[in-house]
Amino acid sequence: MEDLILFGGGGHCRSCIDVIETENIFRIAGIVDIKEKLHQKVLGYEIFTTEDDLPGLVKKFRYFFITIGQIESAAVRIDKFNRLKELDAVFPVIISPRAHVSKHSVINEGTIIMHNVIVNAGAQIGRNCIINTGAIIEHDVVIGDHCHISTAAVINGGTKIGAETFIGSNSATKQYIGIGEGVFAKSGVTVPFDIRAYSKYPPKKDKN
Repeated sequence: MEDLILFGGGGHCRSCIDVIETENIFRIAGIVDIKEKLHQKVLGYEIFTTEDDLPGLVKKFRYFFITIGQIESAAVRIDKFNRLKELDAVFPVIISPRAHVSKHSVINEGTIIMHNVIVNAGAQIGRNCIINTGAIIEHDVVIGDHCHISTAAVINGGTKIGAETFIGSNSATKQYIGIGEGVFAKSGVTVPFDIRAYSKYPPKKDKN
């Protein structure tokens, strides 16, 4: 069993730990976070060092995983992911054994597929994504890098989602639409048509 270092010790880290433990492929060797959190524990795993020690850590450990959450922006996750890539860290794909992931789908490095997710045939999911608990990724969906598909969201067949996009809990997309990069879709909405990049859905109503 290989050692795995987690980056980020907040609430999302707890959910990731549960999936990693259930998958039982990696042994969590410790967590990286800010200096103020040093020696705190997350579900029994110690925050044992800070980002300043990453060059040395990558020489000692091979596998790393970003366990920082993502709602308003993917910027923090992207920054940590890119820094570790520059240091030649390796990012596994983490898949809950309680998820169904089609053998005809593609899941890229650093992505986590959480409990009770369904990923159907022909789906392609980019790097450093969160596919959160109970989400459904239907056939032929394409999801770009650094996206977060939240709990119980339904991405219907053929939908294309650009990088750095957030789809809120219990949301659903119409089939075969295009959602641009950096989009923020709120919880509980239905997205019925194409959404341009770096916009919010639903848009804010004009007070006038």
